[in-house]
Amino acid sequence: MFTGIIQELGEAVSLQRKTPGARLAVKSRLLSGPARTGDSIAINGVCLTVVEKKGDTLRFDLSDETLKSTNLGALRPGDRVNLEPALKAQDPLGGHLVSGHVDAVGRIRGKKKEGEGFKIEIEAPPQVLDFLVEKGSVAVDGISLTVVDVLQDAFTVVIIPHTAAVTTIGMKGVSSTVNLEADIIGKYVAKFVGKMKSGSEGLKRKNLLDAGFIKE
Repeated sequence: MFTGIIQELGEAVSLQRKTPGARLAVKSRLLSGPARTGDSIAINGVCLTVVEKKGDTLRFDLSDETLKSTNLGALRPGDRVNLEPALKAQDPLGGHLVSGHVDAVGRIRGKKKEGEGFKIEIEAPPQVLDFLVEKGSVAVDGISLTVVDVLQDAFTVVIIPHTAAVTTIGMKGVSSTVNLEADIIGKYVAKFVGKMKSGSEGLKRKNLLDAGFIKE
């Protein structure tokens, strides 16, 4: 589990295709020190496992599914990537709960200066938009951001100067792809409410009444 608070900008060293999947090498100045084989690290919001460590370079295996459902397959040597180690029990939850399981790849449709920061419009499919609410949370390339507007086929976020400076979002322009993960709590709530409405087993109105969560 992660929080969407990026701790370092790493650098892609290589992406070697193999059958199946690929092996990704990333240079990390900060996280490579404490990292161990088997550790989980989110790269652009994708939860990956360290399979090898040599000096300041970490290597990760990518499955075919990861290559198909994220933008990691498009990485080139020298590309910067967002890095976040797995959340420890004593760590502060500075962003929101992020699983590192990407729902879809979105595309930046607009980016304009707003004050000292930017307002970015991101095209997204229904499997992401259905779980977004204004002032809610979304992970964009692993960055915990607040949703400003939910549109018919897109949503907007505002990027403050600090976030633009310490993550890849400040470097990306129109047409760039981004990994998207909707708030996991919203997904669970939607599932339970759907069961309640359909009358199937699970969370029902009577359960909520009996537990005192809602009143007649």
